[in-house]
Amino acid sequence: MLTGVIIYEDNVQLRESIAEMITQSGDYVLLGSFPNVLNVKKQVNELDPDIILMDIDMPGGISGIDAVIKIRSFNQRVLIIMLTVFDDNEIVLDAICAGASGYLLKKDLSTRLPEAMLEVLSGGAPMTPSVARMVINSMQNKPKAGNNRYQLTHRETEMLLALSKGFGYKTIALENHISLETVRSHIKNIYEKMQVHSQLEAIAKGKDDGIIR
Repeated sequence: MLTGVIIYEDNVQLRESIAEMITQSGDYVLLGSFPNVLNVKKQVNELDPDIILMDIDMPGGISGIDAVIKIRSFNQRVLIIMLTVFDDNEIVLDAICAGASGYLLKKDLSTRLPEAMLEVLSGGAPMTPSVARMVINSMQNKPKAGNNRYQLTHRETEMLLALSKGFGYKTIALENHISLETVRSHIKNIYEKMQVHSQLEAIAKGKDDGIIR
C-alpha cells in the first residue's frame, strides 16, 4: 500500500516541484497540495495522510506551527516534516515542540526528501545537529518539577513570563511568530492549569512558586 502525502507550501513553483517528486516516486501517492493551512483540519481528516510536508512560514494569518498545534489536537498519528529555509532558528524548535516529527531544509529537498521521508516512516526524526542541540538544551533548561507544580509547558512558561513583563497578546504573537488565536489558547491553558481567572492572578502565582521572576 502506498504512503499518502499532503503538501502545504505557499510557493507555487516549489509546491509543484515537491508534488512532481512525490508523484514520480513508486512508494508515495500525493493526496493533496495546498498554498495555505486555513482548512487544515478538514483536509487532514478527509484525506487521512501518512505524512504531511509543512512549510513553517505560511500566509493567511496561520503559520505552519499553528497548523501543527491544530493537527495534534485531533491527530497524533500523522507524521509531519517541517520545511524551512534556516536550520539554526528557534522557530524550528518551536515546531518540534508543537508536535512536528522532524524538519528538512528547502535547499536540500531535491536530494534529501526521499531519505527524510523514509527516516520518519522508520521512526526517526530528520534534523540537523544544530536543532538537535537546541532540543537538548531546551529539555535541560526546563524548570524542575518542584518549581513548576502546575506542569506548564516550556511555551506556556514563556507566555506567562511575557505577560509578567506587560506584553499584550498581539506583541506576544509577533515576537513568537504565532497567531493571536494560538496565544489565546496558551493563555487559556495557563489559566486552567493554575486555576486562576486573570493575568494578575496567574502572574502572582507564578512568582510565588518561582516559575517566573
